[in-house]
Amino acid sequence: MKKKYLALALVLAIVVSLFSACGGSSKGSVYWLNFKPESDEALQQVAKMYEKETGVKVKVVTAASGTYEQQLTSELGKSAPPTLFVVVNPAGLEKWSSYVADLTDTAIAKELNTDAYNMYTSDGKLGAIGYCYETYGIIVNPDLLEKAGHSVSEITNFATLKAVVEDIHARAGELGFDAFTACDMDDSSSWRFTGHLINLEYYYEQEGTIWTEAPKSLTGKYMPYYKNLYDLMINNSITAPTDLAAGGHDPSTQFKNLKAAFHPQGSWEYTNLSAAVPNATMIPYYCGMEGEENMSVCGGTSNHWVINAKASEADQKATQDFLYWCVTNPEASRILVDSFGVMPFKNAAESTNKLLAAADSYIARGCTNMNWATDFQPDESSYRPPVDSALNEYNANQTEENWAKVCSAFIDGWAKLMNK
Repeated sequence: MKKKYLALALVLAIVVSLFSACGGSSKGSVYWLNFKPESDEALQQVAKMYEKETGVKVKVVTAASGTYEQQLTSELGKSAPPTLFVVVNPAGLEKWSSYVADLTDTAIAKELNTDAYNMYTSDGKLGAIGYCYETYGIIVNPDLLEKAGHSVSEITNFATLKAVVEDIHARAGELGFDAFTACDMDDSSSWRFTGHLINLEYYYEQEGTIWTEAPKSLTGKYMPYYKNLYDLMINNSITAPTDLAAGGHDPSTQFKNLKAAFHPQGSWEYTNLSAAVPNATMIPYYCGMEGEENMSVCGGTSNHWVINAKASEADQKATQDFLYWCVTNPEASRILVDSFGVMPFKNAAESTNKLLAAADSYIARGCTNMNWATDFQPDESSYRPPVDSALNEYNANQTEENWAKVCSAFIDGWAKLMNK
């Protein structure tokens, strides 16, 4: 009987040894709780590809829109929690700090082509990697610039932008198109100027120290630079400044109909305009700041990878290896980039969204991303309407007195809401 038991034990030991050698449980596994419902199909496809190629199990669960935090709370409390999850902002990173693994010097971190979209914990460790992003700035039709005798490459700062814009506007009658699309200030459009364009003022207010929470007050020191670009836009447009308050000019259609060469908007607009303007690209908010030749467009993200520090070492390693493969494997990164728009990694596939590709090219040249400081605006429903009203008053009558009202709405309005 002893011999039978010994023989059985030997067989079991051999099986276990073979199973481990073939990469059984020692390989670990990956469980990704996905934040982006629109990318579920792409992620499921990539997960199957990786599992087939490596034998490592990859499970992707996608939270329904608007339920991510609730589902993350639930899943992290389970016996087999996500090994990979997403945080939106610094507050989220702080909330889940006990689950945040240090990604410093990992293979996936070394694949990044920029640090602009990452988030760090209070003790300085790389806790969250921004894996895709969106951008906004000034969309340009290079073909119209060429017809006017100009090129995108000659625009490197505010002075060169101003020269091109004013030349096109002065010759709009003969060219058949103007410089800027309508800068409408109705509710459907004003966010481009009171939410996006104003980001350049907020960005420079940070003076090198990126905000992690909203400041109680602003100095307004950089409002003159906002004014430089705002004035250039409204005074060199297909639509007169005095006609902007009511809106209704459909600037996107103006751009698609080749009626203007410049259009303040974001990368999400590419699908809408690419058929009409296939060579569309994007340039930064040049405003006259010293050194702006080295600035990129405004880029930001709500999508940051976090590896669960409470997962087993094998699962953490498996998750790191999976992410590295995602951004270096040509086929996998192509699928992900086509879903996400762009990924800030050295060997990821190039973006098919030319506006995002333009942003990526600025970063690749070493330009500095202009982060989304505007995300720290106080309650938009209370903050922006007075600003809209002040800008419309200024548009109708561009006096220094009326511009002072714009500055007060932006700066004093911020302090009022942040200190109530």
